Amino acid sequence: MQYPPDHHQEGNYNNIVQLMQMYPLATIHSCVNNEMESTHTPLVYQPNEQLGVLIGHIDKYNPQVNHLKEDIEVQIIFNGPQVYISPSVYSSTQLPTWNYFKAHLKGKLILENEREKVSQSLINMTAFLEGDQPNYILEPDNPRMESALDYIVGFRIEITSWEGKYKISQDKKKEDQKRAMVAMQAARENTEKEVALLYSAHQTKKKQ
Repeated sequence: MQYPPDHHQEGNYNNIVQLMQMYPLATIHSCVNNEMESTHTPLVYQPNEQLGVLIGHIDKYNPQVNHLKEDIEVQIIFNGPQVYISPSVYSSTQLPTWNYFKAHLKGKLILENEREKVSQSLINMTAFLEGDQPNYILEPDNPRMESALDYIVGFRIEITSWEGKYKISQDKKKEDQKRAMVAMQAARENTEKEVALLYSAHQTKKKQ
């Protein structure tokens, strides 16, 4: 039996690019000498003649930096919308399940050592995240950015493979697929109260 089944696989790479652009916060996984490291960081997609490149940066004191110096392959995961689907949603008899949009990619990570290129990548990322009607523009002569460059490591990831994991009730009849989509849309309306709860419950970890 094949896993994941074909109907849970996205077949159009353009849709993967769209997901990465809509939800740019990614998780980068690496493994060196059986030691795993992961980092959550926004990545900006740039097209090229192949599958494209992801541009980003992390704190230079992040332990994963030691992995990235090894010129290794990394796995990158982008998380789109997700939701629990109750059987009550469907018009037919079903079991509980979880629907989601995910993009899994692999690529070769290359550190960027030129300060000007890292600076420009920050400017480009800010422009991308601000969108078509920016409320803020990061200027090249920003003194705070200049000092921040001493504490970050820039990189690019040359994408070598991709997999779209889109589990959205494709194996159900059309009516139930529509109901599952509506359930996912409705779940996102709860974001405001969930954010408030997470903020109020948060406790900063004490130094040891």
